Amino acid sequence: MSTQDTFISHLVELRDRLLRAILAVLVVFLCLFPWARELYAVLAKPLLAALPVGGQMIATDVVGVFLVPVKVALLVAFVIALPYVLYQAWGFVAPGLYSHEKRLVLPLVVASSLLFLVGMSFAYFLVFPMVFKFMASIAPEGVAWMTDIDKYLSFVLTTFIAFGMTFQVPVVVIVLVRAGVITIEKLKEFRPYVIVGAFVVGAIFTPPDMISQIMLAVPLCLLYEVGLILARFMAKAPAGPDAAAEGEIGKDIGPTEAGRE
Repeated sequence: MSTQDTFISHLVELRDRLLRAILAVLVVFLCLFPWARELYAVLAKPLLAALPVGGQMIATDVVGVFLVPVKVALLVAFVIALPYVLYQAWGFVAPGLYSHEKRLVLPLVVASSLLFLVGMSFAYFLVFPMVFKFMASIAPEGVAWMTDIDKYLSFVLTTFIAFGMTFQVPVVVIVLVRAGVITIEKLKEFRPYVIVGAFVVGAIFTPPDMISQIMLAVPLCLLYEVGLILARFMAKAPAGPDAAAEGEIGKDIGPTEAGRE
């Protein structure tokens, strides 16, 4: 098979797997659509619980009352279908990996997905209640503290992404050490910079209050330490006879075919 034919076959496979992933998300979304309003109510619960008596959210956009719950349903559908989406991504890249790379990548992908969900849960159950109660407590007297549902959704998504990415720190540390990009000793030397950077990230991606900044910065620092501990156990081992033989095979027939072997 020529190089051009191989490239086209890869494009066709990528298209098919993307279509399957998108179809899975759409199927779940259609199942959730009748409960879009209820899903938004669950998402808005932390803010509604912190509003003063009689307080409520508002919609300043004509179609916002329809589009915002639909966006929430789509977000939940993507989260539910994420394992299948990752399975399709894994099925596309796995044939091009060596066997030792497959043993490392799959657990890291699963761990990364779980950590992202843990980060979102941390923001929803711990950060949101504290932040909203704090905001409600400092509202000037005579000011009706309300927010538009679309702006609230934007705030929630930004916070989810910030905390989800923050919880990826152990995975990033392990990958850097395992790939030989940096040593554990160097990462330990960077610890003071990481602490300062954690608070800078907290100031950028959270509301302008110390509570939410600290609740993002402290987990980031702790997760960095967890990454160092795990990286020590998963540090790259010296190449044995099997790994060396596999490397020689890769040189002769290329990464893709070696991975298939």
